[in-house]
Amino acid sequence: MLLIFVIMAPLLLSAGKALAAESASTENDSSPMVVIPAGPFPMGVPPGDRDGGRDEYPRHEVYLDAYAIDVYEVTNGHYLNFVKATGHRVPQNPKNPTRNLWQGDAIADSLVDRPVVNVDWHDAAAYCAWAGKRLPTEAEWEKAAKGNHDWRFPWGNVEPTAKHLNYNQQWIGEKTLMPVGSYEAGKSPYGVYDMAGNVWEWVSDWYRPDYFAQLASAGGVTRNPKGPSDSFDPAQPGVVKRVQKGGSFLCTDQYCARYMPGGRGKGEPDTGTNHTGFRCVRDPDPAPAAK
Repeated sequence: MLLIFVIMAPLLLSAGKALAAESASTENDSSPMVVIPAGPFPMGVPPGDRDGGRDEYPRHEVYLDAYAIDVYEVTNGHYLNFVKATGHRVPQNPKNPTRNLWQGDAIADSLVDRPVVNVDWHDAAAYCAWAGKRLPTEAEWEKAAKGNHDWRFPWGNVEPTAKHLNYNQQWIGEKTLMPVGSYEAGKSPYGVYDMAGNVWEWVSDWYRPDYFAQLASAGGVTRNPKGPSDSFDPAQPGVVKRVQKGGSFLCTDQYCARYMPGGRGKGEPDTGTNHTGFRCVRDPDPAPAAK
């Protein structure tokens, strides 16, 4: 049974982070969520912006119905509950076992509030389904990251610093990742944390470099886009990919100085990495029938 309630006192993570917000709780996942209100927003690189990948143009208007999104990236602690409840495979790096963080189906206490990594798209989708949620669409993720603004970053137009996000790092194990919610200065207009840096985040959409152009060419305002019906990457024809958002700890000064909310990563859906995680969304409960 899905419950919606308003937190009157700050809701605490074990890492000591607090948030007073509307929260959606399911039987399996008590992670705090925030409701993103219905309405239009500008998606893609703002006109006249100094940079952005060609697959991030052109800017186009999108209308989204209301939804709730996780305030934080899914942590190892929450993912451990999923693994124990379902017997799902533990997160493991498919190419480099030295980048694994779990010890079998157990984790160190220091990992509990750090984002889970080494999960592929199917793992992420399975967790969200178990939690009574789903992966966000690319549009839902981007609106949660910047709201109705044409900001370059989730926090505004101030250039990125170490106070805003976890970036400019090389892998040194678990300490490469920061506990979720560590960057108060970097949160989005809706109070969503780590929408830049820390780990890339899977979304539900297939990747095509021409998708934004297709939406813009249709004219008008696109309502609740779900992404293209298939995947194509000219750099690797025949290799299907899903979109990733937000950058990671590997993000350099040069990369992170570009337009972040609309930045588009991509990855093969059956391959996890040590710099990719996810968060979930859920649709609002249906309104009660009129009597």
